[in-house]
Amino acid sequence: MDGVVPTVELSDLGASTPDQAGERRTATLAWSWPVTDDKAWTYTSQATLVGSGADWAVQWQRSVVEPTLAGGDVLDLSAVAPERGEITGAGGAAIVTERPVRRYGIDKTKVGAQQAAASARRLAALVGIDEAPYVKQVRAAGDSAYVEAITYRRGEVPVEVDAGASGIKGVLVLSDRIALAPTREFAAPILGRVGPVTAEMVAEDPETYRPGDVAGVSGLQARYDDRLRGTAGTRVEAVGEGGERSTLFRVAPVAGRALATTLVPRLQTRAEQLLADVGPASALVAIRPSDGAILVAANGPGTGGQNYATYGQAAPGSTFKIVSGLALLRDGLTPDSPVDCPATVTVNGKQFENYDDYPAGYLGRVPLRTAVAQSCNTAFIGQHDRIGQGDLAAAAGSLGLGIDHDLGFPAYFGQVPPATSETEGAADLIGQGKILASPMVMAAVIGSVQAGRTVVPTLLPDHDATAEAESTPLTAGEADQLRAMLREVVTSGSGRGLADLPAPPAIAKTGTAEFSVDGETALHAWMVAAHGDLAVAVYVDRGESGSRTAGPILEAFLRSAG
Repeated sequence: MDGVVPTVELSDLGASTPDQAGERRTATLAWSWPVTDDKAWTYTSQATLVGSGADWAVQWQRSVVEPTLAGGDVLDLSAVAPERGEITGAGGAAIVTERPVRRYGIDKTKVGAQQAAASARRLAALVGIDEAPYVKQVRAAGDSAYVEAITYRRGEVPVEVDAGASGIKGVLVLSDRIALAPTREFAAPILGRVGPVTAEMVAEDPETYRPGDVAGVSGLQARYDDRLRGTAGTRVEAVGEGGERSTLFRVAPVAGRALATTLVPRLQTRAEQLLADVGPASALVAIRPSDGAILVAANGPGTGGQNYATYGQAAPGSTFKIVSGLALLRDGLTPDSPVDCPATVTVNGKQFENYDDYPAGYLGRVPLRTAVAQSCNTAFIGQHDRIGQGDLAAAAGSLGLGIDHDLGFPAYFGQVPPATSETEGAADLIGQGKILASPMVMAAVIGSVQAGRTVVPTLLPDHDATAEAESTPLTAGEADQLRAMLREVVTSGSGRGLADLPAPPAIAKTGTAEFSVDGETALHAWMVAAHGDLAVAVYVDRGESGSRTAGPILEAFLRSAG
């Protein structure tokens, strides 16, 4: 009974009757087993007492413990797993729900210890897991244990595994259902996974977790495990010598509660398809500007399972000119204000230049809108003395960047720290220096322009987002001017691939940010765009340029979004 100790009280003592050994009496015993914190298993049993005077003994039989026990029956206490709460997407669509799987492992009741270890080696090699740890686990398990090696989704079992497992002594294949997303890749870094609890989890919370329990171990599954896990039930069974079982007492489990998200499965799947063949780390985030709902938070395979989509940190390059443009508008410029766009500009001894294939026809004195559309670095850097300390951070905050919020999941809102030098301040204006952003926050930046107000991303509708600081509101007039400039990126600049999208008109900005790897210069590739009630950011850790690397991915996504 797993260490549960009952309380036993004498409920009734029958009258004495003559017996060959003296006298016989029947005692009625009241049993109470505290099998859960708030429920006890109670019943009565009878015991025959034989003796006389003060010397009495119980005629022992198993029915003294429980009336139905006989022969070699024993009591067994076990937990009844609750149904785990689903993680749902937009409109209540099931994302993480119980799906059929096949478990492969060693059943130690079928083979001896030596054979179990040998079979474990063969099974580990067959399914491609580390041999030594699995063999050690099998050796350490009890003689009646089932030691799982691997779990496959039904329909994804490799042919060689299905065929080879039957030839290994002691292998048992179990059909089961566990909480899974539609695919192994589907929003995996964000949703997280369910698995056996770790030793650290047991040590930190021994009242909640015990060795062998299954719980959320990463992502939303871990953070909201209390909600999703539910409450285990309890079952007491009589187990016969032949292994037959009969239930004597049962406390039903309480199912976990669903966790709602705003993800749209169709769009999430499409984004992951577009990133599937991208070698470097990559991410795509799509937000609905009208309410900030995160519709897509996709990570490419190059991220190695890390959550770049909402928690990546990289220089945003020229996509940050949306922020710099707002700061210049607030300083008195308009989209038509003339600015100088030379081939190079020097700040405190540091020379800055435009990207390699910047069109020569747009050098010289051009309107601010043209500097944005053609992404003239030198035009923005030449205005560095117009933007005071803190003005850039204030503009960023108005567009959702640089002000942290508790969204209920890992989310990085970027940083716009005070510049420590004139050169750094100049670099900040083109999204270099110490400026950092995530794909999520850059989607919020262009989403704010599209919505005409500061957009705060939301993934969990039931979670109230809290901000660490207030931001200066974005005005409708500022948003109108920004939209006009970003529309020119599409009509005459690096976002021309979006020009033929159906109405309403798309707005966009591309970006390329330099960084150093082993002494060599590499490039982050960015593109952000908004079309109707959809704002998208695409990031590729190493690329050729924003328009050439991130641009085709973003364009394909918008065209398939419908």
